[in-house]
Amino acid sequence: MRIGIGFDAHKFTGGKPLILGGVEIPFRFGLEGHSDADVVAHAIMDAILGAIAAGDIGQHFPDTDEEYRNISSMVLLSRVGRILSERGFRVGNIDCVAVLEEPKVSPYREEMREKIAGALEIEKDKVGLKASTTEGLGFTGRREGVAAYAVVLVEEADERLSTSD
Repeated sequence: MRIGIGFDAHKFTGGKPLILGGVEIPFRFGLEGHSDADVVAHAIMDAILGAIAAGDIGQHFPDTDEEYRNISSMVLLSRVGRILSERGFRVGNIDCVAVLEEPKVSPYREEMREKIAGALEIEKDKVGLKASTTEGLGFTGRREGVAAYAVVLVEEADERLSTSD
């Protein structure tokens, strides 16, 4: 077994939808970023890549590559899941916390868990997701953006997938 930790943060911006955990959440701002700026997915991807010592999402999906402009982070999460499988591992469980003052994400939690599990082709009960505030402290407390932390446990899989599949 191996453990990885991931973190991501993006500031709010106008003119983009707010996407967290693959779900569009109605809000007056979205998050600024090259892709859809889904901090929840990004933190999970970095945690997975870290657990298998495979770098980070910036190495795999650089923001200098136009292929990734406005791409769904669920597509990227699926690709990270493939890297995980190719290296001979599978997700044991994921625990993620989104840090923001608003909007409330609890009404979207189950859909977010389903999207994350679907992208990684794992059971939903392996995906823990929560939200917290910073009680007005820091950039999230000032409502300037959203941050997310993730921890993942990966286990050796029974068999490795061929890279030619």
